[in-house]
Amino acid sequence: MVRLTRVQQQERTRTSVLAAAREEFTEHGYALVKVDRIAERAELTRGAVYSNFPSKRALYLAVLIDMVENAAMGEPATSPTSPAEVLGVFARTWLERLPLVGDTASGGRLHLRSLVGVLDDEHGRTVLAQVVRLEALLLAIALESCEPAQATPVRRVRLAELVLTLLDGSGHLAESAPGFGDPFDLARACEHLSGIDLADTWTPSYLPYVAPARPCGDAWDPPTGLVNQISGGQVDFGADGLIAVLGAGRLAAAEEAVRSARPGEQVTVVVVTNDSAEMGRLVRLRITDLVGCLRRVFAPEAWQRVRLVLDDEALTASAIGLTDLDDETESAVRVQGGAIVARAHGRGAAYAASTADASNGTRPRGATS
Repeated sequence: MVRLTRVQQQERTRTSVLAAAREEFTEHGYALVKVDRIAERAELTRGAVYSNFPSKRALYLAVLIDMVENAAMGEPATSPTSPAEVLGVFARTWLERLPLVGDTASGGRLHLRSLVGVLDDEHGRTVLAQVVRLEALLLAIALESCEPAQATPVRRVRLAELVLTLLDGSGHLAESAPGFGDPFDLARACEHLSGIDLADTWTPSYLPYVAPARPCGDAWDPPTGLVNQISGGQVDFGADGLIAVLGAGRLAAAEEAVRSARPGEQVTVVVVTNDSAEMGRLVRLRITDLVGCLRRVFAPEAWQRVRLVLDDEALTASAIGLTDLDDETESAVRVQGGAIVARAHGRGAAYAASTADASNGTRPRGATS
């Protein structure tokens, strides 16, 4: 008889729980599912389920992540085209999640990645709102890569937010009124949205008042083994650039890092949370799902200067000296020549770290006293 190692046994237990949970959620829906019934279906104890997933919400999110990560993906795009064309393709790709005619109500909700009734607390909804802001930024960066070079770069965040609002709204409607709406009409509508003048600019009013970064010359011992969620490859932290560490409740600050970075420098947005079982999984679910769609539409070069890391073990935070983490964390460092040359913490940290003159500690460029 072959004896399984502890790690192998844990993985087998986890796989059994996920399979049983998916069947239960498909048959009964999130609200009616009981953890005891999942344990019985998996032929495990209730304690075995909770040792892997501390709550029903954590388990539901894990099931959705497993579905998304194992979904068959089409061939990625080879080159970007016009914003209108790529928005149509993106919309059609996103709309593949709409329930099929033969799906049960519960099965259709699972296929939709529905979070209705799952995020029933203010904190969960707040984090979701921040994640959607990050999703819009990722889509916007890809859309901006399709624009011809201009003296004043085009910002497409408001367009991305509008597109995601339309698509997410169609998903909610499909959940409550199955069969309503034509996916092809929705895709065409997304194409036409690209022609709307939204007067989109990035001019946060608080930037002139951001506290200056602290210049330093600290040794930089970068973490290893972390994955860029956009490309799927491992992150090399050795290059010069800006690293922004953001809690799950401050993800909107990712745009600050992207827009403030110096020309040619790498921007790495690192997401941390003190609740990896639930809020961490929520972020992972939404980002993995969106990136799966984006990869089928845009070439990898669309995000060549931006990397996104979901750091459940806070390895990056530890490397830059952060110990007290929560969902409101907002810190940044600038790395140059293998050393940390500027540090900032609090609102506007990415802007401060990126734009400060690290040699003499002056305020960020453009700041007022």
